[in-house]
Amino acid sequence: MQVHTVATAPFTDQKPGTSGLRKRVPVFQQAHYLENFVQSIFDTIAAPPNATLVLGGDSRYYNREAIQTILKMAAANGFGRVLVGRGGILSTPAASCLIRKYRTHGGIILYASHNPGGPEGDFGIKYNTANGGPAPEKITDAIFAQSRLIAQYRIAEAADVELDRTGEYRIGGMTVSVMDPVADYAGLMESLFDFAAIRELFKGGFRVRFDAMHAVTGPYAREILVNRLAAPADSMMNAVPLPDFGGGHPDPNLTYAHELVEVLYGKDAPDFGAASDGDGDRNMILGRHFFVTPSDSLAILAANAHLVPGYRQGLAGIARSMPTSAAADRVARALGIPCYETPTGWKFFGNLMDAGKVTLCGEESFGTGSDHIREKDGLWAVLFWLNILAVRKQSVETIVLEHWARFGRNVYTRHDYEDIPAEAADGVMKLLHDSFAELQGAQFGPLQVKLCDDFSYADPVDGSISTGQGVRILFTDGSRIIFRLSGTGTGGATLRIYLESFESDVAKHHLDAQYLLATLTGIALQISELHKRTGRDRPTVIT
Repeated sequence: MQVHTVATAPFTDQKPGTSGLRKRVPVFQQAHYLENFVQSIFDTIAAPPNATLVLGGDSRYYNREAIQTILKMAAANGFGRVLVGRGGILSTPAASCLIRKYRTHGGIILYASHNPGGPEGDFGIKYNTANGGPAPEKITDAIFAQSRLIAQYRIAEAADVELDRTGEYRIGGMTVSVMDPVADYAGLMESLFDFAAIRELFKGGFRVRFDAMHAVTGPYAREILVNRLAAPADSMMNAVPLPDFGGGHPDPNLTYAHELVEVLYGKDAPDFGAASDGDGDRNMILGRHFFVTPSDSLAILAANAHLVPGYRQGLAGIARSMPTSAAADRVARALGIPCYETPTGWKFFGNLMDAGKVTLCGEESFGTGSDHIREKDGLWAVLFWLNILAVRKQSVETIVLEHWARFGRNVYTRHDYEDIPAEAADGVMKLLHDSFAELQGAQFGPLQVKLCDDFSYADPVDGSISTGQGVRILFTDGSRIIFRLSGTGTGGATLRIYLESFESDVAKHHLDAQYLLATLTGIALQISELHKRTGRDRPTVIT
């Protein structure tokens, strides 16, 4: 094997965000751009000789080309084996599963989450550590620092690997194992859930519709739902992964998964609907003519975990991101277990799970998971819901309404203002920071401000401090308004407003969330001057 040492110069824009480096495809296609970042990862993690690496992606445009480059660089950097998904495919949850099962040194996942794909779309790359979870900030900061210093990278001269056929291949002294991307993950799901009960549910005529949004979960859902659980083949929608996701936006929410929403809110709707995103780590849950917020979904899974084989032993604790509603906190109190509030980003849950402090965790951005891996897991959440439905034999709507009757309803919504000028978004956030003093104790009709701050988090496991995690405006009655700039986009800025209030009156539980939160929405727009500063008169997405 001939190894080339290629001279290069640093790029200034390779700082990883919340979950890795995300840019437009043409940026990654620049000479040396991908190679620089991959070499920076390898230089930072300092893997021992002959270490094993997991590699795969979400099928998006440039995935296969990037994999071939990374394989040759891994060989040149002394790795002994790389486990890669057939066709270059590995969902993010499946990659975490493989890292943990085969005890690899970590993995490189090629994805851009729920962002659009295609030649002019988005691409991304992140490193997951040996626990299967996203690299913590100390590692991503070190990778960025190395990317600012890099002067050369190493790459082997070798033929491309045949990615579409399982088997073992060689690049010099390194073995490339092309694996079935679904088998190990599906086996893990079968160990957690009562597949026999779910099969009986389908056998009894229960109808489901799963929208893979032409993204990575199509093969996973088909194998599990259709092949192993005997759901009808027409339970699947958009199940073939495509490099451009069929021209769609693979984000499982009420706006972008509109095909599924139309089915579940149409005539003769199925009993249950679900969608997952580009890399398979997010989920949206629907009943017949009924939407379950991600915050409520986490709380309901926790309250019903005793019905599911993999969780009957009880929960160590629950964790949620700060913008996620406090619905899970109420369940934790009832169960007598802790509930942790963390910044947004799955890496913050990893320490808690590794320390045995939490079992279930979730984010309002349609991400839910548990300690079975170290990533959020869209299909896992769907199977958890199906297991509960199989045991309780009630509709999704009935289960949610009974949950609210028992715990009260945390009325919740998120308003996304996408792709706005970065200067305008920064101006809104600066105005809010500058207004903390005058907002403290301010009265807005019946609501009084109790606290304004920028959320910070002290990790209870390693003591690390994370600051600047989102502006919070907390009211004396428990209502909340939160403003946060998202770290998942690649163009402009996405400003998110989270609104929450608590409603104990069962007679009001059926009312629309936007109606119940209208007063908070008005306050948020008033104090942020968002419409004036951004030129937007309505959100891009409401969930």
